[in-house]
Amino acid sequence: MTAHLRIVRGDATPEEIAALAAVLAARESSRAEPKAAPAPPRQTWRNPARGMRNPVVPGKSAWRMSALP
Repeated sequence: MTAHLRIVRGDATPEEIAALAAVLAARESSRAEPKAAPAPPRQTWRNPARGMRNPVVPGKSAWRMSALP
């Protein structure tokens, strides 16, 4: 069995080596997992609020916008 992780400098404790190995393993496993497909866009054409008009804002042509199209 060959070592895949080698400490080149310093004096690492077994806990530090275990923490490093856990971080590297988690990083590698997150890359290997396929990403879930994004949710399809929500369909709003059946929403009853779609038929409501925008509020009338006082201004230059507010009287024209006061009637439904």
